[in-house]
This record gives sequence, C-alpha cells and structure tokens, in this order.
Amino acid sequence: MTEGRLVLAATPLGDVRDASPRLSEALATADVIAAEDTRRLRSLTAALDVSPAGRVVSFYEDVETARLPKLLESLQSGETVVLVTDAGMPSVSDPGFRLVAACVEADVPVTCLPGPSAVTTALALSGLPCDRFCFEGFAPRKPGERAKWLNSLKDEPRTAVFFESPHRLASTLADAAEVLGSDRRAAVCRELTKTYEEVKRGNLPDLAAWAADGVKGEITVVLSGASPRSVSVEDLVSEVSSRVAAGERLKSAAAEVAEATGVSKKELYDAVLASRKS
Repeated sequence: MTEGRLVLAATPLGDVRDASPRLSEALATADVIAAEDTRRLRSLTAALDVSPAGRVVSFYEDVETARLPKLLESLQSGETVVLVTDAGMPSVSDPGFRLVAACVEADVPVTCLPGPSAVTTALALSGLPCDRFCFEGFAPRKPGERAKWLNSLKDEPRTAVFFESPHRLASTLADAAEVLGSDRRAAVCRELTKTYEEVKRGNLPDLAAWAADGVKGEITVVLSGASPRSVSVEDLVSEVSSRVAAGERLKSAAAEVAEATGVSKKELYDAVLASRKS
C-alpha cells in the first residue's frame, strides 16, 4: 500500500504571484485538500489556473476536531492530504496543529511546502533587531489578560511579533505604551504584500495615536525587545508580590520574574518570603 502523507502548504499573503510551482503542483495532484476557507481556495486555484483532481473539505477552527478522524483515515489508507489556510503557513495561529499532532502520534509522514509567512515578512520589514525573536500569536482580547501578557514582555530581550485585529490595535498599542514605556519602539505592518501595504514605525505612544484614527486590513505588530536593566533581588520583590496579589502562584511568579531579569529564582523566592515576615 502507498504511504499517505500530510503536506502543509504555505499560501500567498496577498499577491498570488508569491505562490510557488510546488504549491500549484500539490493542489493539482492531492487526493484531498483540507482548506480553511473553500471559497478562498477556489479563488486561489482559479488564479493559478489549477484544477484540483482530489476532494476538497473545509478545515476551519470550529470543525477542526471533528474532521480529524476522517482525514487521518484518508492518510492511513495511502492518500496525500494537502492542508492550506487563508494565507501563510498552516498551524501558525491558523488551523493545522491538531492534525499535525495526530499524524505524529499515528506515525503518518508530515512534510511542508515552505512559502510566505506574515511573521518573518513583518520582522524583516520592521527595522528592528531580528537575530532573536519570539512569536506571541494573537494579542489577548480581554483587557486584564492583555495587561498580564504585556507585563510578561516587559523584560523580554527578544523582538516580539504578534497579530492583532484592526479594531483593537489602538487600545493594544496604548496599553503597551503604558506597561512597557513610551520609549519602546515597534512597527505595525498592514496588508503585507497587498496593494495597500503599509509599515508604520515609531515609539508606542506615536503608533497608538496613529492607530486611533482607524486602521484597516490584516495587522502584524513587531515589538522591540527590552533593554537590559540592572536590578537586584530586593528591587524585584514588589513586582513578584504584585503578581501574587493579582492571582498568580508565588513559585511561578518568582520563576518568571527571575528568568526575565537574570536573578536567582531561589534568592528571589526567599526574599519574597522574608518580606512577608518583616
């Protein structure tokens, strides 16, 4: 029996000319195409002048879990399944992770057709250091969760990349300016590779003021890393105590603050306990 395999296929962010010949071939020859949006898939294949020979099934967040058994069955029977999302690389803040994990668990081969990625495209355009970076997915929607998330980036030395919706962008940037400081720089990348591509660079307050006028399109934000700061264990006791008061466990709060600042986790934990006794 022919061995089936899952193919993660990156699709253009906006300009269809970014599609690779391998993507066209994969879409034309796959036994099954699992697509986040079947309408977008039809538009893509029409633009590429490709006629899929296989079955097309929808594979978006709400049906992802329900579709897994059937797709896994197809793969185990020897079929090739190509997974595509609306734009960019499947499973990167898009459907796909659960299917990949299921394939790994079932020892089904998984391969990838590399291609466009909003994360690395925005990073390259940002003008910010990109030798080390972290990807944060989508910014939390709720203000409390967003504040906690921003606090976790306060001492993050790496450049951070995250996605945000246009109608929440201004408030997220304003919150970031308050938590991270007015000197922290960032780049807001809008509509990457599309007709109205725009990259705005500056400090957080200036970007928040710009976004307050209204922004449209797909948004990727690149945030500069924190400058190293010289701190002592005693300086960090209040920070840990504040996080504990907000509901975090002492051990986890001390561990995260220690890791972010380079101090000893044990010394910081002991210092917090000592401060309580005094």
